[in-house]
Order: sequence, then C-alpha cells, then structure tokens
Amino acid sequence: MTKSEAEPVVARNRKAAHDYHLGEAWEAGIVLQGPEVKALRAGRASLVGGFAIVEEREIWLHGVHIPQYSQSRWFNGGSRRKRKLLLHRAQIDKIERKVNEGGLTIVPVSLYFKDGRAKVEIVLARGKKTWDKRHTLAEREAAREVERAVSRRLKGRRD
Repeated sequence: MTKSEAEPVVARNRKAAHDYHLGEAWEAGIVLQGPEVKALRAGRASLVGGFAIVEEREIWLHGVHIPQYSQSRWFNGGSRRKRKLLLHRAQIDKIERKVNEGGLTIVPVSLYFKDGRAKVEIVLARGKKTWDKRHTLAEREAAREVERAVSRRLKGRRD
C-alpha cells in the first residue's frame, strides 16, 4: 500500500508556497466535532486563508473552512470556527518562541487522515514580498522552458 492510499489528503494549501517562504513543519492533531469529521471524510475542506496562533500556551487554528455536513442532525457550530490543535507542550513552546522571535506565521499546509485520525501539517512561514513572488514565477517558467528545449532536442527537432 502506497503512502497516498494510507494517508488520504483531504485538503492542501497550495497557495501557501506562493505566499510564504516555508520553514519547519509539524504534524498536529485537530479537535473536531462529529459532523466535521464526516464532512472531511467526504473530502470537503479548504485551508486557503487559514492560520494558527498561540493563545495561553495552546495553538488554535483559525480561518479553515470545513462546511456543515449535509446529513447531520445537529448544527456543528460554524464552518470557520477556531479549532484547537494537539501538540506536545515542548513543541508548542518551541513554536511560540520562534513566532515571537522572528515574526513568523503558523500556516496549515495539508489536512489528512492518519490511522483514522484527522491531522494537520502546520509550517512556520515568513511572508513573501511581491517581487519574491514574481521571482519565483520567473524561475519556474525558466525551468519549464529548459525542459521543453531538452525534450525537443531529444526528439530530434530543432526550433
């Protein structure tokens, strides 16, 4: 069984790599209510615009959209409510220290199930400036152009 089958990814925050310089990552558990778990199993969630903050030595996830499960019998308290992340005390202290020192942000990158439990991968990130984003796009386009040229050359065409 491959890793992708063992740990189905529910949501990814692809925009995070575009908007931030990503650093150190941690896997955290997430406290959910029943209907939210069902909505995640149905593959419905969005991490775009999500962030985490440290409040009173606990880490809380804000702005993550988990829509209400349509077949639930009771209301699950809001699709963008704040949710507690589960980490060891030493990890929380380390994250808090780095955020306070370096002006970093805690960004959720992926949401997935592991051994039947919902997990969130959070990353310490530093915001990119506009010129950084343009530079990254230009590098990516240059790499694509090189790949195309090599591919054409291997096929025997000369353009």
